[in-house]
Amino acid sequence: MKQQNGYNVAVVGATGAVGQQMIETLMKRNFPIEKLTLLSSARSAGTTKVINGIEYTVEEATPESFKGVDIALFSAGGNVSKELAPEAVKHGAIVVDNTSAFRMGENIPLVVPEVNESDLHHHSGIIANPNCSTIQMVVALEPIRQKFGLKKVIVSTYQAVSGAGAVAIEELKEQTKAIINQEQFEAKVLPVKGDEKHYQIAFNAIPQIDKFQENGFTYEEMKMINETKKIMHMPALQVSATCVRLPVETGHSESVYFEVEKEGITAEEIKDLLKNAPGVVLQDDPANQLYPMPAHCVGLNDVFVGRIRKDLDEDKGFHMWVVSDNLLKGAAWNSVQIAESLMKLGLLKEK
Repeated sequence: MKQQNGYNVAVVGATGAVGQQMIETLMKRNFPIEKLTLLSSARSAGTTKVINGIEYTVEEATPESFKGVDIALFSAGGNVSKELAPEAVKHGAIVVDNTSAFRMGENIPLVVPEVNESDLHHHSGIIANPNCSTIQMVVALEPIRQKFGLKKVIVSTYQAVSGAGAVAIEELKEQTKAIINQEQFEAKVLPVKGDEKHYQIAFNAIPQIDKFQENGFTYEEMKMINETKKIMHMPALQVSATCVRLPVETGHSESVYFEVEKEGITAEEIKDLLKNAPGVVLQDDPANQLYPMPAHCVGLNDVFVGRIRKDLDEDKGFHMWVVSDNLLKGAAWNSVQIAESLMKLGLLKEK
């Protein structure tokens, strides 16, 4: 684990689903770590984790936890980030935050390395990791935007329950068993744990992720809309979203309609472009029923794209199907990727 000239890395929310994925991803990528600090809430502090044969004790996250830390990966909820991320920065750490706490902050870069890595040059200590659904969509759209321009995006998402945490995964499993065994059950988590009403997710589709806003869109939908515009530096881009929760454990899927600026572009040109796009795997062979599916993306870092076809009525319009592991590219891997980009660009201080 310990590497000479490595960095002191802290993972905040180390016992959560994304935090655990962050740790695993750091190990898989052989990120240069001199010291690894695992942080959590007081409730989870004291638990131990064995990583590469070394036992670590999870500590309670406090402002003093960040003394000597070079980079801190946060995934412990927005309130924790708002409280502790500025404290980490005061101690000299660069924060990569996986919550929505800072995403729309005016001077805080919102980064997907395949799309806007250069924005990292303008950070002031905190870098925001976008929403999981936004990340996979912009990775697929950016090569198209660069070559053919982009005017409009309409997305419908089919999101896994892991995006709502471990309690949602457990609820899906319990409800599924109860329904199969013809037993009674009570929905307690989805669509939003803090809302008054809860609905079953097993054998169902819930057209609500996060709370509704005054304009009729949910907060999740508005995150996709606003984040896409910010990441692509296109405030005038037309974006609309409908976000739906499905009884899938891991892996978000999206049906994306987009319009390019250039005329006469073919679906084959879009496919050829995406074949070699960074972070994208093209799976598009309808004759052999080859297309992306969430069950096949779990544990993989890439964004999978297929079902690319031209709209029947709009010459500049196209449809595609985009799938990715929401805990990896949608969260942990994108965060570690940002850390790697900081290192590559010389923005992490030399040890």
